[in-house]
Amino acid sequence: MARLKTFRIGGIHPEENKFSAAKPIEVFPIPEKVYVPVTQHLGAPSSLLVKRNDTVKIGTLLAKADAFISANVHSPVSGTVEKIDEIIDASGYRKANIVIKVEGNEWEDGIDNSSAIIKECNLSAKEITDILKEKGIVGMGGATFPSHIKYMIPEGKDVDYLIINAVECEPYLTSDHAIMLEKTEEILIGIDILKKASGAKKALVGIENNKLDAIAKMQEVAKSFKDIEIQPLRVKYPQGAEKQLIRALTKREVPSGKLPIEVGCVVNNVGTALASYEAVQKNKPLIERVVTVTGKAVKNPSNLLVRIGTPVKELIDHVGGLPEDTGKVISGGPMMGKAISNLDVPVTKGTSGVLMMTKAESKRKKPLNCIRCAKCVSVCPMGLEPYLLQQLVDSERWEDAELNRIMDCIECGSCQFICPSKRELLDYIRVGKARVGAIIRSRAKR
Repeated sequence: MARLKTFRIGGIHPEENKFSAAKPIEVFPIPEKVYVPVTQHLGAPSSLLVKRNDTVKIGTLLAKADAFISANVHSPVSGTVEKIDEIIDASGYRKANIVIKVEGNEWEDGIDNSSAIIKECNLSAKEITDILKEKGIVGMGGATFPSHIKYMIPEGKDVDYLIINAVECEPYLTSDHAIMLEKTEEILIGIDILKKASGAKKALVGIENNKLDAIAKMQEVAKSFKDIEIQPLRVKYPQGAEKQLIRALTKREVPSGKLPIEVGCVVNNVGTALASYEAVQKNKPLIERVVTVTGKAVKNPSNLLVRIGTPVKELIDHVGGLPEDTGKVISGGPMMGKAISNLDVPVTKGTSGVLMMTKAESKRKKPLNCIRCAKCVSVCPMGLEPYLLQQLVDSERWEDAELNRIMDCIECGSCQFICPSKRELLDYIRVGKARVGAIIRSRAKR
């Protein structure tokens, strides 16, 4: 049997804990009120188009992307705009939110919310890209980069491969797994549409080998599509990072500081492919997504189809409430997700999961002295020296940190996970990246 593909250097295999892997997608009830963030994407905030007491329908444009890197925001519900308020988001900062009181279930004209599958697409690449922009489609793996920008291929560049990230290597999360089982044909039509938008010769879908049912179903349905290959991959974290996924599927290496287009690739998440299908074929904006709500002590780990703006607390109540021994609630997975301090924060386009970690799991041990074991070096998928970067940041040696490629860190957390001395490696590197990034931007303005 051929050896499964994976990326070349580093990587770890944390405990998977995919408790909700066998759970079908459950449609979450529409809440009485939603809190829709104006900024739920990478880039500039969108400009508000509504005000207090305005009536909106499902799909109404609430905020428009004016900047180059930005994304439109649409109403996930029908009702009345109660207020525009500054509300704490998952990162702990106060951000503008559109608070909508739900009234009825009225959709904007032209949106097809039926389950009918529409396969044929005769649009040009530019027309597809324009629709992605209009419907507010962003990367749904967590980064939330506005998707239309990826398909504005620079002059002189050619795309050989559209890479679809269906790896879902984060422990606990199963939302991508669930949509591959239940929305298989829609996803593959979406991939075909994105392949056309990019001009790619072939689409490669990477799925880790712990999702055999999803691999089998995607491979079977893909037989009716041209130049879409479903590629099983060895289970290894962080294979969902785009540079590692490109290496695993194509053996191409994205140079330091460069984007995938430099090696002829465009990368999107499998959830983005589904959202793209709905945008292009059904005229449906990105107003809902599947969220995994899970944890070792959670009564009913679930995959929930949730409207954007739904408070996280309501999802937690739905799966049995907050367990008594909860130490942290994480937005996302345990490796790259972020702890949230307020359960009233809303679901956004980038909310892939809500994880309730037990006190035992979430308690940090006291960091000890480095024992020079080099385990952090051996697992770093970017070939960095995390122990050294921590020392440079601690000493505020910013120039040396830049020379040692601190900006190449993808913040996967593998180094901190493997460290026997429980050193706070990633914490220091994140601080260093923020400082070095600011220095680089300041230098560029001179």
